Parts: sequence; structure tokens; C-alpha cells
Amino acid sequence: MELRDFAEQVLFATTLEEKLRSLESITDERPGQPLDSPEAPGRPVDLCFKPTTAGTNDFPSLHRLEQTAERGRLLHFFANHELLATELMALVLLRFPEAPAAFRRGVLQTLRDEQEHTRLYLARMAACGIRFGELPVSGYFWRSIAPMESPLDFVAGLSLTFEQANLDYARHFSRSLATVGDADSATLLDRIYRDEIAHVAHGLKWFRRWKQSDKSDWEAYCQQLKFPLSPQRAKGVSLNVEGRRAAGLDPAFIAELNVYSASKGRTPGVFLFNPFTEGFLAHGGKFAPVKAQATLANDLASLPQFLARQGDLVLLPRRPSVEFLSGLKQAGFPLPEFVELAELPGLAARKLGRLRPWAWGPDSVELLAPLFANVTAEARPAAECFNAGIAQLYSKVWSAKFLGQWLRSHPAESWLCSPDEVGIAVTSLADALAAIASIRARGHHRVVIKEAFGLAGSNALRLWEPELLDTQHRWLARAFEQGRQLVVEPWLDRVVDFSVQLEMEAGGLKLIGYTGLKTDLRGQFQANWAEPDFARRLPAEVLAAFKNDPAASARLPRLFPGLLAPLAAELRRVGYRGPLGIDAFVYRDATGRCRLKPIVEINPRYTMGRLTLELMRQVCPGAYGRFRIFSRAQARAEGMAEFPALAQALAARQPLRLEGEPVPRIREGVVCLNDPAIAQGYLAVLEVGGRELTA
Repeated sequence: MELRDFAEQVLFATTLEEKLRSLESITDERPGQPLDSPEAPGRPVDLCFKPTTAGTNDFPSLHRLEQTAERGRLLHFFANHELLATELMALVLLRFPEAPAAFRRGVLQTLRDEQEHTRLYLARMAACGIRFGELPVSGYFWRSIAPMESPLDFVAGLSLTFEQANLDYARHFSRSLATVGDADSATLLDRIYRDEIAHVAHGLKWFRRWKQSDKSDWEAYCQQLKFPLSPQRAKGVSLNVEGRRAAGLDPAFIAELNVYSASKGRTPGVFLFNPFTEGFLAHGGKFAPVKAQATLANDLASLPQFLARQGDLVLLPRRPSVEFLSGLKQAGFPLPEFVELAELPGLAARKLGRLRPWAWGPDSVELLAPLFANVTAEARPAAECFNAGIAQLYSKVWSAKFLGQWLRSHPAESWLCSPDEVGIAVTSLADALAAIASIRARGHHRVVIKEAFGLAGSNALRLWEPELLDTQHRWLARAFEQGRQLVVEPWLDRVVDFSVQLEMEAGGLKLIGYTGLKTDLRGQFQANWAEPDFARRLPAEVLAAFKNDPAASARLPRLFPGLLAPLAAELRRVGYRGPLGIDAFVYRDATGRCRLKPIVEINPRYTMGRLTLELMRQVCPGAYGRFRIFSRAQARAEGMAEFPALAQALAARQPLRLEGEPVPRIREGVVCLNDPAIAQGYLAVLEVGGRELTA
């Protein structure tokens, strides 16, 4: 029989007997004309593809594989994949009759293997009491590969994607089936695994022959795949490095694939680190971060990966290195898909879920606006999450006003700050001087003045001297000349700072948890820490401050949950949805008694505290976590001139130890959260251990 006739029989036959009939003597002397891809292959009625809206396959877990029917269902799924591969190989022979004869011979041999695999699956399914066709079958393979425009599309899509993934699935389920005592099915999967190595090797040989010679295998592979395919489809339950090496894939390709992540069907959210929204709100389009700020934004651009889920997108200037991402994966962190900002136009064809910048503001709106049309209808209200009302939420004036109103409407409690200790908004030098005098008349000789829109403790003036210095006077005058609004408040003797992390959802505010907070004397961030029960309890140091005050001890655990309703009403009024952080602190008054300032400022954005709580999800129960950012100056103070050396020293001092199955978590140790090899000014780390991390 001619190869073309045989391929037509396999592709268009409507019985399994014809599709799986294999012939020994086949010639390829009359390949014929190219065939357009049909909408679907010929099939028996009960093996026609299920609707594309139907749910995806749910692989049985190990305990379910103990049931014969579940093993049959798994084999049914794999049998359909083998039949699809058979049909697609017949299609490539008909679509590209001018392809090299050696390639066509290799495809024919692989097609025969796939026919045999299908027959073997049918026999094992029958032994499990399952008939092929009694369960729905997916046409995803067909829809992904059939539109191929060249043999290169075929080997990239089928050989290097779906067959490569089977190196993982076949070995994983061979071992799983052996574990539950199904030796026959395990032996079958092991045989198919060995055949798949040869199939991937055949595709790889031709892929290398046809790809652009100036591109690496990985670069060419990523470029060749057509949406909806991505490298994520080329791997299964766990990455089988041994099988890929046996197929001839090089170490660089395997390493890239190991850390690659993309959604397999769930609409991905989009995350972005833009930490200077307050600067843009204060200065408008004229705002330009100074060198240190720009370096921080660039170094920490990958941090939103710890807020994202696997398959979400993180936008950043430069993708982290494979080596760094491999380390994060070994530490148990799921990886998102990274998209460099230069590649942003490439997202125009993708359907997207919620857009989740670090902060909604003029800068993130401008950057993400090209994606608004791609956002799903359900996520669109969250994508349009910025207006003049939301802009005011960033102002320290708004935070002070909200706290003042809450205190005045709340029964006076001696362990809370008084309304007199809430910041006073001023818009002129005369008002500022009057506010300073009023605060000092009440016994607070130290005063702090903050710009309404500041950046992590900057844009603030601390008045320790009895009289204004000339430099301080000029600072105030310049701020008012530029139309700034300031907040004047007493400097309080802080005992412990902490934060409350919230999420504003359609149904209201959700409490995420609490973190301890460490800042320097200028109020600039140094570290957050979280305790094992962070989602339910305030930090122990906060509770300990009031242990001798029965009224405070009884009321304190209910204080912040009680704030949610009035705060949610304000957020709902301006249409805000998303993350929210409240900074607060315990301080000592003039008598030495501990009191609480429940709102220092409200941040309608992600914060390092929220990031800390998300990191804690990868920490073992009972362990403490601390998030720190080392500057280059702090690295030098540790005796390390470069960040890679600091990372090595921290790892040697606190080696990483994981516990738990099947998903390991961190019991103790240090994890670098941005790439030390490329960091220029800042290195973020997570430290996991005992209570000493809260010091």
C-alpha cells in the first residue's frame, strides 16, 4: 500500500479496526498533493470529541488508583492521547508530502508505535471493565496541532510538547500503578515511556535541522509554539530529567523548562511591582525616582511572584536567571510566568484575568491600559480600579481624618490614643506653626511633619529642637509653595510597630492577617515578621504590652475586625477593590503606660507586610518568618561587598531545611527572594526559624 493511502485510512476511518490496522509493506512513491487539515479526524460516534467548554481531565490521585474503575479511567484518557497522536501523524504525512523522505519514514515508524500503544491500552482498559468510548474524549491535541503550517510546527507541537510531557506522565503513573499493585498496567506504561524517549529524539533531530541556526534549542522552541501551546504543556507531574537527557535534550533546555510556568487553561492574573505611585500622585508626570529608588524598583521587580499563583503573569524589566528560579523551585515556591516589559505588546492576543499592580495609580494605569481590553468581563471592574476618590486614599490626610472620626464615634478607652494625638492637616505655614505650638502645649515636645503623599518614610520633617531651624523653615515654605498638604502630629515613644493586612472584595473587607513591623528612626522600612498564627492573632509583643490591662486585653483582639465595616464603607464609596494595609503601633505615654495608635496610615495597595504573609504560606506550621531587605551598605556592614557573597553567607549561617509531603515547606533557613547575581542595590530575603526572628 502507498503511504498516502495508509495515512488516509488512519485519518478518515470511522472504525477503530481500520484506524489501528498496521501494514508491513508500505511504499512512498506517490505522496500526492498537500491536504488541508479537516476540522476533526474520522472516528466512531462514541469517540467524537467532547465540547470545548467541558471540564479538563482530573488525574486520579494515588489512593484513587487503588480502585479498578479509576485505573480504567486513567487508561482511557491515555488511550485517547495515543489515538490522537496516531491521527496527527497521519495528518502530517498528508499535509506535507514534500517533506524529506527520511522524516516521513520516521513519522511512519512512530505512527505504528502509537497504533500499538492504543491497542495495548484497549486491552488493559477491558481488563479494568472500561470500554473505549464510554467516557468523553478531548480533542485538545487535535485543535492545538492540526492547524500546523510546516513540519517544524509538528515536531515542536507534538514531539517536543505533548510527547515530551509523556516522559513525565508515563513514568509517574507507571510507578504509581506499581505501588497500588497493578503490575500489568505499570509494565505497559514503562514500555510506552521507553518508546516516547525515541519519539522525542526523532522530533528533536528534525527540529534542530529546521530551526534557525543562530537560536538555541530553547529560544527556537518558544518562538515556534503557537498559542494556546506553551512550554508549560511539555511537562507533567514532575520533571523527568533523566528521560529528557536520554532523548537528547541539552541541559540548558531542561533547566529552562524546569522553571518555565504558564497557565494551562485558567485565565492568568497580571502582577506588577510599581512602588512609587505616591510619588506620581504628589508630583504628577514630573515625578522621576532618584537613582536609589530606581535601583530598588528594578532589583525587587520580581517580588510580585510571591503574590501570584502558578500560571499568573509577572511583568518586569528583566527575567530572573534560570539558576535563581531553580533555587526558588527547590525551596518549594510555585513559579509564575515572567513577561519582560518589552514583550508587553505580545499579551494583546491573550485573555487576561485581574490586573494586580502593586498599587493602582497614574503610573500603573498608563502601563496597563493596553491590556484593559483583554481582561475578562468578571475581572474588568477590578481592572478599572483607579479614580480621584481612590487617589485620596493614599493621602496621610485621609488616614488621619478616618482615625479621628473613628475615635470620636468610639467610646473613649484609655488604652487607645486620644483624638489629640491624631495628625492635623495644614495647607499654610501659619497653620503649620499653629499646629506645632498646639501639640507642644499639650506636652509633646517632639513633632513630626509629613507630606500627605510620601514614600516609605521619606518626605518627612522631624522637629526635635525647641525652635524651627532655618533649613526646616525653608522645607515647610517650599512644600506650601508647591501646593503640598502636610500632616503635623506628635512624635510618640513607640514600643512595637505592626501592620494589619486586608483585601477589599465585592462582599467587603477580608482580614488576611497581622505582621510585626520594624522601621528605622526615619520611619523607613527594615523588616516584617510573622508568627505561626498570623491569620488569627495580633503579634505576641503587641498583646504582651497590654497584659496588665484587663480592658485592653479583652478588647484588643476584636478591635481591628470591628474596624472593617466602617472602613469597607469608605472603600466601597470610591469603588476600591484590592489589597489594603494598615500601619499601627503601641507607644508609651508620658506616664509610661502603653497605648495603641490603631491607624498611622492606610495604604490602598500591596505592602511588604502582605508580601510577608503570602511568603508564610510556604512556611511549615509552627515556624516564624521574617522578611528583610538588605541595602548594599548593610551588606558591607555584614562584611560582604557583593550580594552573591552575602547570599552564600546567609545560606551557610541558616541552611534551608524543608519538611512535608507531597508539598514540602520551609522549616528553617534563608531564601533570597530576588536574584543576587543581578541585584545592584537591594537584596530581599526570607528567614524562617524560631521566635528570635521577631526581635
